[in-house]
Amino acid sequence: METSVSPVVSAIALNAIFGNEPKFSHRLLEALGSAQAVFTLSAQERLALFGPCNAHAAQIGPAALEAARSEFERLSAAGCQFLDIFDPAYPALLRECPDAPLLLYVRSATPAAELFAGRPAVAIVGTRDQSLYGRECSQRIVQALGEAPARPCIVSGLALGVDITAHAAALSAGLPTVGVSPVGIEDVYPRRHRAFVERMVSTPGCALVTDYPPGTVPTAFNFLRRNRIIAGLAGATVLVESRLKGGGMITARLAHGYGRDVFAVPGRIDDARSQGCNHLLREQVAAPVSDPAALPVALGLGRVRRSRPEALSEAVRRRFSPALPPEEVDRLVHLAGIIRERRGIQFDELCREAEADYASVVRGAGLLEEEGFIQVDVLQRCSINIKNM
Repeated sequence: METSVSPVVSAIALNAIFGNEPKFSHRLLEALGSAQAVFTLSAQERLALFGPCNAHAAQIGPAALEAARSEFERLSAAGCQFLDIFDPAYPALLRECPDAPLLLYVRSATPAAELFAGRPAVAIVGTRDQSLYGRECSQRIVQALGEAPARPCIVSGLALGVDITAHAAALSAGLPTVGVSPVGIEDVYPRRHRAFVERMVSTPGCALVTDYPPGTVPTAFNFLRRNRIIAGLAGATVLVESRLKGGGMITARLAHGYGRDVFAVPGRIDDARSQGCNHLLREQVAAPVSDPAALPVALGLGRVRRSRPEALSEAVRRRFSPALPPEEVDRLVHLAGIIRERRGIQFDELCREAEADYASVVRGAGLLEEEGFIQVDVLQRCSINIKNM
């Protein structure tokens, strides 16, 4: 059997065969010393090592290596990078995990050797069905981490809700972010995040990673396998919002099992999206995030030092006074104040609170959003931009 196969090609082939059984791959490598050695086994040696009933043993052969070589050449030409578990650039924290993937596919503008070296990483995860409270908490946590003396990389899973909020907040704060995908490196899931992923992988220090071969389609199991990489890459995991059962809870428990720090954002006792967080806090699996500015200290990243922010009313007046009549500036200040006190208030209710007609409220909210004072979602719910909190 072939003896001159590169370590990466051998790892690609072995990962395609045993990717769903990483612990078995580890036992193989411990017994044989390398991925290449697996493909030098004779038929008798394979039988002795795997036994007569192993469904995967028959896949070990020249055809698997040829498919792996073809995949390596095609993806390398497209800019993909590969990290096998023996590569010095492979993430050290992930390598410590007993179920670490044998191989990582990486898309990044940064050489893989520089991606995971010398910078702490924090995973931020949670429900797809995030509330405005959850979105704001995710943004404030990332903002605080971005203001720490030791600025970490933000790791998450690119899912709707908390994940993509954390990734986007990281880019806004100038932090590197790594998205761990549940599909092959050439695809994006969910597809609506494709444009964001392209922006992310072209930003220095950021990356898309997966251990799934090209062509893998999203299934429920894929997300479970993906979550272990999120937990393994990070020294700490923060659960922002989660129901009692969900991917965020699984990631948090995996992180705890790896001996990593786990934090959770407390929530209302009657909100299903906070039940998972509150449960981990009650079990003392997680420590509470009661003040985002205190989290960097707890993580050993240093103390956040902030100057006193300008009052919201003062900032609104300073921005609009040169261009608008005083009475219209007063209305904008009034609107901003109501939105600050009533997170998630919709336009109809805002009209009643401000005692103003719909057209003027929509116009005022549009001006405030355009200048970054507020955010308005697709349901016309208004909230203050965290930079103005």
